[in-house]
Order: sequence, then structure tokens, then C-alpha cells
Amino acid sequence: MFNYISNNRLFFIVAHLIIGYLATFDVFAKPFGFTTIIVGILVVLFTSNKNEEAFKASCYIVGVGVFARMISGFPTYEAGKYAIMIFLILGVFVGEVKQKFSLSFVFYLLLLLLGIVLTEVPVGESIRKAIAFNLTGPFLLGISALYFFKRVMTIEQVYQGLFIMLLPLFSLVTYLYFVTPNLEDIIFGGGANFDTSGGFGPNQVATAIGIGIFIIAINILTKRKITGFIALDIIFLMYFIYRGLLTFSRGGILTGAAAILVFAFFYILNQKASFKLLVRYSGVTIFALIGIWLYTSNVTGGMLYNRYAGKNALGVKKKDITSGRALLLQEQMSSFIYNPMGIGVGNGKYKRELSEKSVTAASHNEIGRLLEEHGLIGLILLILLLFIPLENIWFSNNYQRAFLISFYVFWFFTINHSAMRIAFSGFVYALSLIKIQISEDD
Repeated sequence: MFNYISNNRLFFIVAHLIIGYLATFDVFAKPFGFTTIIVGILVVLFTSNKNEEAFKASCYIVGVGVFARMISGFPTYEAGKYAIMIFLILGVFVGEVKQKFSLSFVFYLLLLLLGIVLTEVPVGESIRKAIAFNLTGPFLLGISALYFFKRVMTIEQVYQGLFIMLLPLFSLVTYLYFVTPNLEDIIFGGGANFDTSGGFGPNQVATAIGIGIFIIAINILTKRKITGFIALDIIFLMYFIYRGLLTFSRGGILTGAAAILVFAFFYILNQKASFKLLVRYSGVTIFALIGIWLYTSNVTGGMLYNRYAGKNALGVKKKDITSGRALLLQEQMSSFIYNPMGIGVGNGKYKRELSEKSVTAASHNEIGRLLEEHGLIGLILLILLLFIPLENIWFSNNYQRAFLISFYVFWFFTINHSAMRIAFSGFVYALSLIKIQISEDD
């Protein structure tokens, strides 16, 4: 099935553009979301995961996650994360490859559960929802890491998985096109914009678009055609960047850019590209980006510059350019110092509300959340996560590192602005653990 998709790329891209339009009708959402999960399970079971169907089905759910949330397509908010865990667990049990589990990640999962012991929520709040909201992401990371740890995958499988992840992102940007009001009627300010994000969280939408930008960009760089036509690939890349900038959410776009730079650096090192070629690539890229930036800034009345410069609508520099994230992280560090054993999963938000802190939002920084809610155990978990992929990266060549380090960077930057809100965060971390086989042609 996935090979058929890969061999008929333009057809499936067009199909997903149509899906983006159909999603504007409420009757379409639930059947679509339900179908993606059921089909994924059936494909893994019927193929016995012979060609990494569990990985590819998971890639699709990772890509469709934010889109499905936007249109209320999943039966529950965290259904996408549960589905990926089911795919990967099934892939282990029915697959022919005998996976070698890492004791470090078994240990990681067990330590995560200890944080539940201290969990308390105010009367009227759901302890199940508090735990699910904060732990499904980290738990997905653990399950994904167990599946992918030193798992051998070909370079073609990696590219195919990324293409499958990209498909529902075409639906997402198409949906945004149809539901976004006339830009002339939108009042752009110094904050993230819900109108240009389909009425959904701009942070998650921008992160999803940033993933799409990364996937299209690295395919162009490595001369692999997404649509079959390089000119069309470039047009799609420019449109993704444009839609991402319009969200006025910086984290996802800057993270995608950072991952592209990392990939390009190691890929060019591997190719031993000439300085002339490097200058040509850089010149074309910079020229295109300036054009997109100027156009987007113009349609937003110049507010795009203010947003990325950390200024408000009047052009005055904000005291906190992180939209409250820095203050929240500071409070989490203080909580860790005063409660080194942690305050329990999901308790951070409620503790801040009771103490009448100026910032009461749920954590957008997974590092701060781990330390505040899990205490010293969270510190151990963080150290494990930071250092385990480094061995795999060290013993890889530069082409492999282009993927592995960009995945690692994508994970680290994403958890610092969006915690583990979406499935991508934990899943992309696990991809930094795979062993990539490079063919002679590459």
C-alpha cells in the first residue's frame, strides 16, 4: 500500500488537497479521523510489518495529528498518540525483525509512572485528563524509542516515511486557505494569530507547517522530487513558508529552519560540495526567502516584522519576547528547587493558579515540566534523553548525521516552545535512534 502511494505521489498529493477542502464540512471530520486509525491497524496486521508499515502508518498519524485536532476528527484529543503507540506495539509483535529493547527506555517509562503518585487536582477537575495531557507525549516517546532503538532502516524507507508524513500537511494548508478570512479583514498585532491558524492553536499549526517545510526542503536539496516536478515542489515550499509566517507563531517556523540548516550542513559535508555550489544554493534560498518575507509582511501591514522582532503592534519592544514562556520556566525552576521530589504530574498549572501567579498556563516547555512535576527523577529522565542519541550520531557518517541530528534538533527545540503537545515531538526524537543504511547511489 505505502509503496503504491510513493509511486503515485502527485495523485495522492492532489487527493490530500481535496481532503483539505472536504474538511471544511463537519460531516467529513469524524469518519476521516476514524478511518486513518483503523486503516493503519489493518495494514500493520495484514502485512506483518514486513516493510516497516508500522513506521509509515505512524508517520501518517504524526502528520495528520494537528489537522485532525483542528477539524475535531479524532474521537479524543490524544487519540493520535494512542494510535501511534498501537501501531508500533503491533509492529513489534507481528513483525519479523526481532527488536532489541533498550533497558534505558524501559527504565525511562517506569520512572515516568512514578510522577503519577503525587498527582492531585482541584475538585471538579479530571485527574485522568491531567495525566493524559501531560504524559501521553512522553510515554509515546518511550514506546517509539523502544521500537526505533538501533533499528536498521534504509534511506529509502526514511524518505518514504517523511513523504507519508507530509501528505496530510497538504490537507492542513489547504484547509487553512478555505477557512481563513480575507486577510484585509484581519487585525494583525504582536501576538500569534488564531484567524490565520484555522481558529486552532497557532503554536501547533506553525509546528506542523514547519515539519512540512523541512520535508519539502530536504527533498529539494537532495534532488528528490516530491511531486515529480521541481518547479511545483518549490511553489509548494514557498506556500508552506507563507502560511507558516501568517500564523505569527515563531517557534515552529524557526525550529523547522534550524533543522533544515543542520541537515544542509551535514549533507553538503557528505557530498563534498564545492564552494561555488554552496554559494548558488545559498543565494537562491536567500533571494526566495526575502521575497516571501516582504510579500507576507506587506499583506500583514508590516506586523510580521514586529512579531519576529519581539515588538507589539505599536512597534515598541516587548519586555518578554517569549510570550510568557521565560517567566513560566523561571517559576518552574523555582518550584523544582523548593520541591526537589516533584509536585506530581499535571499539578504545575493548578499550583500556579492557587498561588495567584501572573502566569498560570500549562507548561510549554517539557524540560521545565519534567523538573517541576517529576523533580530529581525528571532530571534523570532529561539526562537520559539528551545523551542516549549521541552514541548513534557519533558512529554515523555525515549523510546519516544530516537526518539524525536534524531529528534531534527538531525534538529539542520543539519541546522548548510546545512541550509534548503533539505526537511529532516524541516520535521525531525516536527517529534519531535508528540505524540508516545508505545505498551506493546516495
